[in-house]
This record gives sequence, structure tokens and C-alpha cells, in this order.
Amino acid sequence: MADLFDRVKAEVKKGKPSIIFPESEDDRVVEAVQNLAQEGVIVPILIGKVEDASPDVQKLAAENKILFRHPETDGNMKPMIQALIARRNGKTDAATAAEWLKDPCYYGTMLVYLGEADGLVSGAAHSTAETVRPALQIIKAQPGKKRISGSFILVKGDKEFVFADCGINISPDSETLAEIAVESAETAKMFGIDPRIAMLSFSTKGSAKDPSIDKVTEAVKIVKEKAPELLVDGELQFDAAYVPEVAAKKAPGSPIAGKANVFVFPNIDAGNIGYKMVQRLGGYTAIGPILQGLGKPVNDLSRGCSADDVYKLALITAKQAMSTVQTQNA
Repeated sequence: MADLFDRVKAEVKKGKPSIIFPESEDDRVVEAVQNLAQEGVIVPILIGKVEDASPDVQKLAAENKILFRHPETDGNMKPMIQALIARRNGKTDAATAAEWLKDPCYYGTMLVYLGEADGLVSGAAHSTAETVRPALQIIKAQPGKKRISGSFILVKGDKEFVFADCGINISPDSETLAEIAVESAETAKMFGIDPRIAMLSFSTKGSAKDPSIDKVTEAVKIVKEKAPELLVDGELQFDAAYVPEVAAKKAPGSPIAGKANVFVFPNIDAGNIGYKMVQRLGGYTAIGPILQGLGKPVNDLSRGCSADDVYKLALITAKQAMSTVQTQNA
């Protein structure tokens, strides 16, 4: 069976979405873009000037396998500034909008918003805030969604999991946890993972008492009300969620205990630490954070990423873009 990224690559290659890369001076990003372009998987758009690129990249640009955009050479900056002012509903004046659009993340995000690209991948040289802030201010949440959250896909052989929230919501309340769970299930389905959601805690089924546990159990109730079709349970400790033998003792009768593949953490501390431990100690590939709930896909890299991480997150972003179009056309 092909792994998750091979499956996604085969799907994405049929549609070849255009993906923005604002960090054209980062060697890891350039390497990934070259590979994507040479394989014809997506249409990469680098925010930069073609004359500043290496000869190999210039050759691919001459063949229209890589496109370049830059605010200094963009002839549509005036209408773009006006579109940004309109999108901000008067919260941003012309001078501020013009200044923002000099920033490659803002400029790239605006291209996605205007439909001139299908998605954006950043974060190799920018902080999460620098990547996410333009997306929240310009693209904003999907209709009916109140919050953006960040999940990671973790893959090792045929083992595929979704961890959330590991990058956006610091101390989510019950409503936020429930929305994270529903969004993470949607992410899992998008990538061929049949979601079985564990709402994690340091307690399993009342083994301890604390307000933080009540928050998780309340979130489970909300998920069941909002999305009764989903398999979800909690509160569960990780071993009860993942190990069948432990689940049989700690959570007998649970529909997902011992079989969970979507793990919703009670706060960002646990989520961020958890995914990095699985990645570094368990040898899993961890891709993300994948921003969930946005109107169009913008995704964040870790600044410690490799060229392969950039490549794989681009595939994920392209798949999200294709799924968004399919949903809008349904």
C-alpha cells in the first residue's frame, strides 16, 4: 500500500494547483520547489525576482515550471492595495496596506485570497505568527467556522495519525476543543484516514478529578451533539487511547479506546511536546502545522524543517486546495 504522501502526490499531480512560497532565499525551500517543478506535481510560485535565482531555477522558470512574483514588479499593486483595504473593512488604511504588501507573506497571502494562487507554504524562515497573521487577517475562517487550529500529520510506514492542536490555540476551552476535534476529523478524512478521535487527558474515565478533565469531558459531549456521526471518546490517557490491552482495562466498551488515530490534546503544551517526542524519539515524519478552518490553505513550516518537509507540506497544501475547490463546487 502506498504511504500517505505517495497517495496525495498521485492525486495532486492530476490537478497541479499553484502554491506560493514566500521564502525564495531559503535553500531548503528552493530545493523542494525544484523537485516539485521537475516532477510536475504542482505549479510553484516563488516570491522573488527570477534574476536573483540560481541558473537551475532560472532554467525551470524559462520552461514555466516555476513562476516568480514580486511586489516591486507587480503591475497590479494599486488594485491589490484597494482589495486589501476592502477586505479589512476599513481597519487598514492605504499606507498601511501598501507597507504590508511589501512583506512576502502578506503579498503571497493576498495572491491566494485573490485567486491568483491556490495555497501558500511558509515558515522555514518566518515565525508561526508571521505566517499565520496574514492568513487570519486576509483569508479568514471558512463560513460557519469560528476558530483556526493547527494539526500535524504523523506518518511511519502504514501508521498514520493526526495530532491537534499543536500550534495555534494555547489554552482551548471546551467549545474550542470540540471544534478542534471536528476540524481534525475533517483533515483525517481528506488524507484517507478514517477518524477515531481520542480527547486526551491525564485521566481516563474519571480516574482523577480536576477542572481540566471536566473541560475535556464537556468537549466530548459537544462533539457528539455537533457531529454525531464521528467516533469520539474521552477523557482518555494516551495509553488507553492507543494500546488495546490498556484500553481493555481502563476504558472497556469505549468505541475508540486502543484504536484512536486522531488525538486531541487538552492544551498546546501537551500537543507541541507530544508531536515532537513522537517525531524525534519514535522516528515519525511530522508534517505541519496544517492550519484547519481557513477559507483557503495556508500552512506553516517549522524553522527546523528539511527540504523534504517543505516538499511534503506543499503536497498537503495542494491537496487541501483541491478539496476546497471540490467542496465549493459541490
